[in-house]
Amino acid sequence: MITIDGHKFRRRQSVWCYLKTEVLIVLAIALIIFAKDLLAQSGIRYIHQERSLYRNILVTEDSQRRCLRFTITSRSGQNQSCRYLDKPVELVFPYAKMTLSSLLVQSNPQRILIVGLGGGTLSDTYSQLFPEAEIVISEIDDAVVRVAQEYFGFQETEKISVDVGDARVFIKRAGLRGEKYDLVILDAFNGEYIPEHLMTVEFLEEVKRLLPDDGMVVANTFSTSRLYAAESNTYREVFGEIYNLRMSGTGNRVIIASIQSLPDTDLLESRAQAFRELLEPFGMDVTEYPRVMSKEVSWDTSERILTDQYSPANLLNN
Repeated sequence: MITIDGHKFRRRQSVWCYLKTEVLIVLAIALIIFAKDLLAQSGIRYIHQERSLYRNILVTEDSQRRCLRFTITSRSGQNQSCRYLDKPVELVFPYAKMTLSSLLVQSNPQRILIVGLGGGTLSDTYSQLFPEAEIVISEIDDAVVRVAQEYFGFQETEKISVDVGDARVFIKRAGLRGEKYDLVILDAFNGEYIPEHLMTVEFLEEVKRLLPDDGMVVANTFSTSRLYAAESNTYREVFGEIYNLRMSGTGNRVIIASIQSLPDTDLLESRAQAFRELLEPFGMDVTEYPRVMSKEVSWDTSERILTDQYSPANLLNN
C-alpha cells in the first residue's frame, strides 16, 4: 500500500495514473496562465470566464471590440463572436457577412431558425433587417445564453426566442410537428469544430423537412479542414447543387443550399445592387459577393459522405 497526499494506492500503476493526472492538471493551468499573459501583452483583457457543462466560455475586450471565445481544452481557441464597442451594428467577421449574402438567394425570410447563439450577432442582424420576422435560436448551453445577455446585449423579445437544448432534438421534433422555416442558419461550434451529429446526411435530411418550397439552409463551416470534401459531398447528397463561398482573409466558408433552383450570377448581381444600400450599415458591400458564390465542384467527390454511423470529425479535422 502506497500513500500520496492522503490517497492510498495498492499498485504502482494506480500511482502512475494519479501522478499523470496531477501533471496534466498543472499543465492545463500553466497553459491558461500563458494564454492570459499573451492576451494581456496584446492589450486584451478578460472580463468574464467560466466553465459550462460543455466548454470554457471566455469574454475578452480590447480598445475596439468585445469578443466571445469557446474552448474545450485550455488552448486559447478562436473568437466565436465579436462586437465593435463604438459600432455595434457593423459586423466584425467575414463569415457573418457571407451569411447575409444568402439574401441574394432568398430575400425575405419571415421564419428563421438559427442553430448556435454565440453573442447573438446573427439574430440581432436579421431582426434589424426583418423586424416582423420570427426568429428561433437553438442553443445547447444555457451559460452561453446568460453570457450573451450580460455581455453582448442579447435579449429575447416577442419575435426572438431561445430554445435551450440539443439542436438535433429540436429540429427532429419541429419536423414531426410540421413546422416550416424560410431560412435555417447552422452556426454551431463547440470550441473545436461543428458537433459531429450536426454534420451528417441524416441530420441534413431533418433540416430539409423544415424548409418550404423556397426555403434555404446556410451553414458556417471551415475551408481549411480535411472535412472540406466530406462536408461538401454530404450537402450535395441532400440538396443537390450548392453555393460554396470562400473569401481571402478568412478560414471560414459558407455553404448555401436551397429547395428551389439556385439563381445564376446575373440574377445575383442584380439583386446585390438592390440590397447594397440596405446592407451597408453592417460593414459590407454585397455587390462583391456574387463573384465568390460558386457552384463549381472543386473538391474530391469520392470522399465518403458523413452519416450517423460515419462522422469521424475528430479524425478528419486537422
